[in-house]
Amino acid sequence: MTDISHGGALPGDPTALDIAQLQQQAAAACQALLQQARLKPGDILVVGCSTSEVAGGRIGQLSQPQLAQPLLEALLAVTRPAGLVLAAQCCEHLNRALVLPSGTCTREKDELCSVIPQPKAGGSFATAYYRLLPQPVVLRHLKADAGLDIGQTLIGMHLREVAVPVRLAVRQIGAAVVTAARTRPPYIGGARAVYDQTLL
Repeated sequence: MTDISHGGALPGDPTALDIAQLQQQAAAACQALLQQARLKPGDILVVGCSTSEVAGGRIGQLSQPQLAQPLLEALLAVTRPAGLVLAAQCCEHLNRALVLPSGTCTREKDELCSVIPQPKAGGSFATAYYRLLPQPVVLRHLKADAGLDIGQTLIGMHLREVAVPVRLAVRQIGAAVVTAARTRPPYIGGARAVYDQTLL
């Protein structure tokens, strides 16, 4: 486990965290996922991030709004130049709804929710993204092309079929476990079928 404390600081103490290191870890994990997932401009990357877990606490128990913005900036520094859409997953209190820029999801009207995320009802990460975007929307559901889960937030419900685990060199961001996935179209046709290798 990454040691993120100094001088015996308690879990969740933001003064004990190296923000630059957290940003570096987040950017490296995101960059590695993009490379392995072979994402294209316009593709959607769903990110779930528990700032409680990053800070060494239990998910949903030690929300750290001051960590959300730096982590978000690190991820956007990777996704925006690649032309990707970042969708931030809210916490369980908002049924894991998603924050993303208006006009970037084809099913926006069908999935639109009326809610404004807050640190204790939506999560610090999704709240920071909502406040950052000029025209944010909250959607009930979508099918993303890849996912980055920081702190075991359970993003699988928002991934296209078929999800494929991606093993990253970065296993943690702060104290939070990192899990990643890409997606691929389902195989059909059985043993005689010939598959497009560029889509695997």
